[in-house]
Amino acid sequence: MTKLFGKYEYPEGLYYSRDHLWAKIEDGKVRVGLTDFARQISGKIRSIRLRPPERTVEQGRTLGTMETGKWVGPIKSPISGTILENNSVLRRKASLLNEDSYGQGWVSLLQPINLEEELKLLMTEIDESWLRQEMEKYGEEEQP
Repeated sequence: MTKLFGKYEYPEGLYYSRDHLWAKIEDGKVRVGLTDFARQISGKIRSIRLRPPERTVEQGRTLGTMETGKWVGPIKSPISGTILENNSVLRRKASLLNEDSYGQGWVSLLQPINLEEELKLLMTEIDESWLRQEMEKYGEEEQP
């Protein structure tokens, strides 16, 4: 089931970071991607560069960067882990992040290092007051 906050979708069963990424636990591994909010405020995503597999990334540190028509910015990992795989389709079709950010537009698959502790720092449900602050910060209008 997906919850709607204004015009932003947040599927249930995922963990969310305050850096606008989601994390999904799959057989002890963690798949990560951009939230609908990140996708919409970014505009058209033109390219994405990710750290290579076998590299370790810490929670809140840069997993890679993405470039849009508006800016170039970091993609901050929602959890610490070793990169097992990156979504290779994104190299030639970064727009998939705009089209299906919770499905085929996933970013990386990680082998977590400190999952139980770090999950406590993520949201299982979106904090609506925080999201309103983020909307205001990025100049997004609240939808009825």
